[in-house]
Amino acid sequence: MNSFLRDEKLWGLDLGGTKIEGVILKSAQEPEVLFRDRVPTGADQGYEHVLAQIEKLVAHMQESVGYKAPSLGLATPGTLVPRTGLMKNSNALCLNGMPLKEDLEKRLGIRVEMANDANCFALAETRLGVVKQQFPNAKVVFGVILGTGVGGGLVVNGHVLDGFHGLAGEWGHNYLHEGEGVECFCGKTGCNESLLAGPALQRYYAEHADQPRPLKEIVARAAAGIDPVAEQTLQRMTDLFGRALSVLVNIIDPDVIVIGGGVGNIDRLYTEGVRKVSSYVVDHVFETPVVKPRLGDSAGVFGAAYLVA
Repeated sequence: MNSFLRDEKLWGLDLGGTKIEGVILKSAQEPEVLFRDRVPTGADQGYEHVLAQIEKLVAHMQESVGYKAPSLGLATPGTLVPRTGLMKNSNALCLNGMPLKEDLEKRLGIRVEMANDANCFALAETRLGVVKQQFPNAKVVFGVILGTGVGGGLVVNGHVLDGFHGLAGEWGHNYLHEGEGVECFCGKTGCNESLLAGPALQRYYAEHADQPRPLKEIVARAAAGIDPVAEQTLQRMTDLFGRALSVLVNIIDPDVIVIGGGVGNIDRLYTEGVRKVSSYVVDHVFETPVVKPRLGDSAGVFGAAYLVA
């Protein structure tokens, strides 16, 4: 096969807590999937086992196309600190404090580019997803993760912005209401994640209602108008969302905001929540498109592939 055509292909891995998914795309311009498969992560078996699983999957990818990967993008559950080369804040605990990028480059003999899963989500939706489809001229895109946790990724001119500490886009742990809620793993009480994540919304409801309920049921009961506490929970959510997002807008002022994660499926974020942002930004005008993603679970691995585009 022509070496030029080989170099056009994009190779990506999404390293998750339970599985590692690999993809090969034909090119950045023609993102046809040429390979897609997954293996178990096995993080409970330790760091060396995870490295071996990645190596196993990459070998399978190379066998499928008949040549060695020129480079590899990797979406990670955690952050690589640029200055130290060590991982931090990963829910796959065996990765924390380890030189994952360096070790993989030694094992695989290729260049590896890494970004956390929120950044890869933002990159995929920018290069392939809703931003490409609806806002192709957008230069600054912020990808919001609202689910069991709160995170974010920042893409500028089609590339992930990491920042000096590897923390660019990490809005989930800004203070929102200091001292309110429960203590987050980040050490703060009252950060965005401790108040806006799905478990936090369920906890607030349970504290004010006669029994706990899952978030989907809370949303449904509020929509049906049969549960004042459910309505109160969602009103509080939209207000906190407006406050939290206004800080981001005041600093970055992105062209598009994409919201992923389970909480991001709540329609009121895109109506009442957006109106609340207008109430809290500097000049009380907020016209930035706030949209749902279109790639679903594919965003992580596709974003990883585009790290080497």
